[in-house]
Amino acid sequence: MSSNKHLAIYYTGGTIGMKPTATGLAPATDLATLVAPVLQEFSDQLSYEWFVAEPLIDSSAVTLSDWIKWLQWLDKQIHNHDGILILHGTDTMAYTANILAMARPQLHKPIILTGAQHPFSAEKSDAYLNLRTALAAFTLPALQQTVIAFDGHLWPAIGSSKISTEKTAGFANPHFGSLAHWSAINGWTDTQFSDNSLQMIGSIPYQIDPAVRIHCFTLAPGANADMIAYSLTHNPPDGIILQSYGNGNTPNNPQLMHAIKQIGQNNIPILNISQVIQGNSSSIYAQGHALRQAGVINAGKCNIETALALLTLAVSNHWSKEQIIYVLRQYGLI
Repeated sequence: MSSNKHLAIYYTGGTIGMKPTATGLAPATDLATLVAPVLQEFSDQLSYEWFVAEPLIDSSAVTLSDWIKWLQWLDKQIHNHDGILILHGTDTMAYTANILAMARPQLHKPIILTGAQHPFSAEKSDAYLNLRTALAAFTLPALQQTVIAFDGHLWPAIGSSKISTEKTAGFANPHFGSLAHWSAINGWTDTQFSDNSLQMIGSIPYQIDPAVRIHCFTLAPGANADMIAYSLTHNPPDGIILQSYGNGNTPNNPQLMHAIKQIGQNNIPILNISQVIQGNSSSIYAQGHALRQAGVINAGKCNIETALALLTLAVSNHWSKEQIIYVLRQYGLI
C-alpha cells in the first residue's frame, strides 16, 4: 500500500535523541537511525522526510532566535507536507508549542511536538510510546492544529504545561484537557476534537522580534513585591507577565501598585495570570481591584507558557490592549 501522508520530521534536540557524554547527556545526531524501526511500523500510512536543526540544542537553551528560525523552516515546509513532526526537549516544549500555535494559527494541518523523559536508546524509554502516539496522530483526519503528543495523550498546545520530571506522564492541560488517548491495543479513544477555526487579527503569519523583552514575575510573601516594583521602575521591559495569587490577587503594596500604574501609562502591556495550576485570573475579589484599575489585563486561564507566547507576539506585532483581549477570547482563555 502506498503512503498517503507525507510528513516533515524536524529534530531540534532534546532528551529523546541524547547520549551520555563526560559532562552528562547531550544531543546526538543519529536519532533518525535509532527511530527507523518505529517509523517503519507506520510506513503503510506515512512517509517521512528528515530535517535536523543546526545546532541541536538542549531545549532549556531555546531563544527567540531559535523560534524565528524554526518558524521560517515551518513556513518553507508546510506547503510540501501533510503534517509536521517536531522532536523537541521537554523542558520548553510547551513554550514552543504555544508560540507555534499562536504565531501560525491557520495552517489547517497537524503540527505535533513530542520528546521524551529518557533517551530513545535508554532501556524502557518512554520515547517509544511518545513517538508512536505522535505518528498515529497523523492518521486522524480531524486533527488540524498544534498539539503535544506525550504518554499516549494529545494535548492542545494552548494551555499545556510540563508537570513532571519524574514520571512518563510529563505533560497536562489543566483547563482544556486531552484531545485524545492512544494505545497500541485500543488505538484512539476519548477523542474530543472541535472546530479550530479562529478569527485572528492583523496580517498572518505573525512575526517575532528577537529584541522583545518580556519579564515574568511570580508573587510570593515577603519582600518579593518590593523587588518587582524596583525592577519595573528601573528596568522597564516591553511586556510583563505577573503570576499572582488565586484568581489574580496581589498584596496591598504601594510601591508595586505605583510601578504598575507607571508601566500602564507608558502603554507597556501587563498580563495578570494565576500561579495556580488550574487557576483563572478574573475580577472576583476586591483585592485585585487596584490592579485592574491600573490597566492590567486579566488573562483568565492563561498559564505561563501561553501568556509568554501571546505577549511575545503582541509586542512584536504591535497589538493594542483591545487586540490582546480579543485574542484571549478567541482561544477561550477569558
